[in-house]
This record gives sequence, structure tokens and C-alpha cells, in this order.
Amino acid sequence: MWEYSDKVKEHFLNPRNVGEVEDASGVGEVGSMACGDALKLTFKVDDEGRIVDAKFKTFGCASAIASASALTELLIGKTIEEAQQITNDHIAEYLGGLPKEKMHCSVMGQEALEKAIACYRGDAARKQVGNVVCECFGVTDVQIERAITDHRLKTIEEITNYIKAGGGCGKCHESIQDIIDRATGSQAAKPPQAKPLTNIQKIKLIEETLEREIKPALNQDGGDIQLVDVEGNRVMVKLKGRCASCAMSNITLKDYVETKLKELVAQELVVEEVVS
Repeated sequence: MWEYSDKVKEHFLNPRNVGEVEDASGVGEVGSMACGDALKLTFKVDDEGRIVDAKFKTFGCASAIASASALTELLIGKTIEEAQQITNDHIAEYLGGLPKEKMHCSVMGQEALEKAIACYRGDAARKQVGNVVCECFGVTDVQIERAITDHRLKTIEEITNYIKAGGGCGKCHESIQDIIDRATGSQAAKPPQAKPLTNIQKIKLIEETLEREIKPALNQDGGDIQLVDVEGNRVMVKLKGRCASCAMSNITLKDYVETKLKELVAQELVVEEVVS
């Protein structure tokens, strides 16, 4: 369970400035119902360029409601230039902090403010710059890079906390990691890719595994096993002793011999019995 400050609880239970400003000077809408969070911010500017009214409508969690409420309180009385300096960190600080998993709610407030100011200045029709990386939440590479730079983010989890990217199906994680590497100038260490075994190496490992792991167990029950041939990933063996006449021989081959070889040599191996 997340720990909320008293001020977050207060703004959630008694949100300020709910609604929509009539004849608004600026309108900013971000998010969507499908994404789970949506916010519409409207404000009114007087003849002196000062924000005299600000209201919000939101669909979201307690943090989203509290963040939007706090934003309107921060806006009223400020000039457009002063409002432009408000960031999500200011929203979070005003609320006495937010859980790291809910920082995206304050970021949504900042993005709505930026769009509302752009609307006021006549730039509302400007298209989103960048290519969509996270399709679940419609987040672009430019937004991710900005979040990394502004907040010194280093992991996919941190990015999800701030802008929700990567918090859905997870298919974009590799792309997000690439952006992190580029933005931070570091390449995350990746495990070296194992080279495929040569046929000689494969046969040698199979022989060693049979001798060390498999034969001793079969010998205890009076059975034995002999490697006949290896063709690609097909391992042909001959069961001997009690194993040759055992009604459970196929289970022994598949559930024990093949499983061991897959575990210790290569997952692609298939064991077949040679009957003569």
C-alpha cells in the first residue's frame, strides 16, 4: 500500500477548482480513458497576462486528482511566464511528496500545463514530436529522453513511474533501454551470447553426460545405455541390461535421459532409441 502525505489526502478528498473555465484562455488535455489517466486543464488570463482562474477535470487515481488540484492552486495569480516554470517536481513538493510509483500523475499535470500555455500562445495545433515507443500509453522517444534528462532516470522502472512508458505489455522495454543507453551515454552490460556447439563438442558433451550423470543411475537398477550416433540434434542410443526389456523404457528415455541432456548439453536435443 502506498503512503500518501496528509496534503495528498486533503486534495483528493477535497479537490480545489474542479470544473471547466468558461471562455478559457488556455486549454490542455493529456492522457486518455484507455490509458487509465486523463486530465483537462483550463485557465483564464486577464489583460495583464496573469492567470485569474484555473480549473481541472480528471479521470484517474487519488494522486492524479490531488496533483491536478495542486496544479490549479499553484497557477492562480501567476503570470504566464511564471506558470511556464512550474514543473512536476513543484507539484509533488506542494503535496508533500508522492510515491515514486505515482510520479507520472504530477508529470501529467506538467504536460497539461504545457499544452494549455501552447494553446494560449496559439501553438495548440503543433504536432507531437518524435516516434511512439510505448504504444500502450502513446509515449514517444522524445518524451522518454526528456524524462531521462530532466529527472536523471536510469532504469525502465523509473521511466514507468514518471511517464508510464513500459508499464503495459512490456514489448517496448528493449527500445526504452536503448534510449536510456543513448541518453546517459552508457551501454548496459549484456550477457555474452553463447556460440553454438560444433558437432564434435556436442558429441563430447553428450558422452561425458552419459558417463557422469546418466549411466550410474541406470547401473544401480541393473540397466545401461550406449551412445550409437549423433545426427544434428538427434541423439541415438541403445538401452541395455534391464532397461532394454523394461516396459517403462520410453519414460526413462524421455523423462530422464533426454531431460538430462537438454539441461546439461543443449535444449534442442531429442533422444531416440535404436532397437536391434
